[in-house]
Amino acid sequence: MNTETQTQMINGVNLDQLQENMDAIQQQPSLAEFQFRSKGRWLDGSHNRTVIDGYYGVGQEHSRQEPFVLDKDEPPVLLGKDIAANPMEYVLAALTGCMTTSLVYQAAAHGVEVEAIETEMEGDLDLRGFLGLSQDVRKGFEGVRVKFKVKSDADEAQIQQFLSMSPVLDIMTNPVPVSVEVEKV
Repeated sequence: MNTETQTQMINGVNLDQLQENMDAIQQQPSLAEFQFRSKGRWLDGSHNRTVIDGYYGVGQEHSRQEPFVLDKDEPPVLLGKDIAANPMEYVLAALTGCMTTSLVYQAAAHGVEVEAIETEMEGDLDLRGFLGLSQDVRKGFEGVRVKFKVKSDADEAQIQQFLSMSPVLDIMTNPVPVSVEVEKV
């Protein structure tokens, strides 16, 4: 008789571990509190670099084996050297990644299998806001269009519900308090 239990996986998500995590958070809500951090440095022109390493979660500090290094730049038409994606493209990438992960995890938690996901995103930006040339134009995206192609047994309403759980979507659709501190060195 085989007494080994087999891990239940859906969409590459370990459902046993997911349920254990959810149960632990229900019993101790402070385990759900995370703080993500990054440090950045300007290099030249529009080129700057961000390093992502430590974070706080599940009641303790964590470090990654290797820090993530993210360079940002602008295309030549915006006076950059085009050596990396620009910050607005990173925003779209963050939204794509978070919505995709939310869809996959939520579907798994509800026992729904996903076979494939493809995404397309577009964001419209009018530089007159950033350049201070018009008070009537916002500095950030004026609109973002998100298109998901999903192969799954889930219906469209379920998929929309799963996507709506994305923290980055929440950040982009609801005001978030941001404090900025400047220290002159």
